[in-house]
Amino acid sequence: MAKKLAATSTSPSPAKLLPVAVLLWLAGVYLRIPVLVAPPLAPFISDELGLTQALTGALTTLPILMLAIGAMPGSLAISRIGPRNTLALAMLIMVIGSAGRGLVPDTLTLMIASAIMGLGVAMMQPALPALLPRWLEPHHLAIGSAIYMNGMLMGEFIGAGITLPVLMPLLENSWRATLLAWSLPALLVAAALFLPKRDLARPLRKTAWLPDWKNPLTLRLGLLLGLSGSSFFGLNAYMGNLLEQQGNFDMLPDALFWYNFAQVFASLVMLKMARRWVGLRSLIVIMAILSISGTLGALLLTGWPSIISATFMSFCAGILLILLVALPPLLVPSEETGRLSAGTFLVGYTLAFSVPMLGGVLADWTGDIRHAVWAIFAYGVLVLPIAFGLKLNRT
Repeated sequence: MAKKLAATSTSPSPAKLLPVAVLLWLAGVYLRIPVLVAPPLAPFISDELGLTQALTGALTTLPILMLAIGAMPGSLAISRIGPRNTLALAMLIMVIGSAGRGLVPDTLTLMIASAIMGLGVAMMQPALPALLPRWLEPHHLAIGSAIYMNGMLMGEFIGAGITLPVLMPLLENSWRATLLAWSLPALLVAAALFLPKRDLARPLRKTAWLPDWKNPLTLRLGLLLGLSGSSFFGLNAYMGNLLEQQGNFDMLPDALFWYNFAQVFASLVMLKMARRWVGLRSLIVIMAILSISGTLGALLLTGWPSIISATFMSFCAGILLILLVALPPLLVPSEETGRLSAGTFLVGYTLAFSVPMLGGVLADWTGDIRHAVWAIFAYGVLVLPIAFGLKLNRT
């Protein structure tokens, strides 16, 4: 009883945790704003620099690919300089690339800057879950994950939603100034990371940084992360073509709004339910099944029923994403968290990029865009049994 009272007395007050929560949220925002600000700006960039369709698409797809490639440099940095320093360094790299896109003179330097930006974002991804055990007590880890993931999903919505109607008009419709305005405030966030004095983990030691492929969690969590990512990014990419083939292309703006807003709603739900839900294998299974079902509904239905089904899938995939990303700090020691997170991101984002791409190749071959979505659905069904076999502390 005395030990319990002592633990309670040393638990920090909510007021002391608030600055940490704000920093986690702001860092989460910058996991997505630099990536998803590109689509609304793409027509303006293309007009000025004369980009082909493929290069215009690469403004978004190249950073997503880098999310997989850059996971390993992030893991290496965490093992050598610690998660806080890695996160600050990664944000600096992200700003150099993201702001650099607004200063480039030609297509080649634009692609180089986009790749640098993607590398920075990719290094941020494993640094955040690795930082949680150093800033938060074990009973706060789930809510900490939910906070920065809420920031990430809000970043998706903010970057895609207010760039054209709000920010560009304030900057004389300059895509270059808009990129700078989105990017440079991240430098303040990076500097503020050094304000909290909390460090609850053991002193930093050099540890292994390559993924531990002998640990079955690395591959299993990565494959399930690929289910969430390929479903969301894939249907997002093919939504316009799918609606056009149905004869409902005029519904695209509303469809994309609700589709992306569903992930914001999912993150808000997880802020409330994180402590109860994170670590439950049964909920991972349910959300995986519902994500697959929503994808199937988007395929088989038309009009608003198809859009509602896709939006439902986006909501479930968002919850599944948070449930999976929140697991490494709970399942392995703090010094192993970055390594496990990096491995799962490497696998997950490689699949989030390649499954929709292969589906697109299949659709080009058959002339039917539905085959691209069928490929995403098939992948989900294929990896679903992995969710049933996860060995977690909670069921």
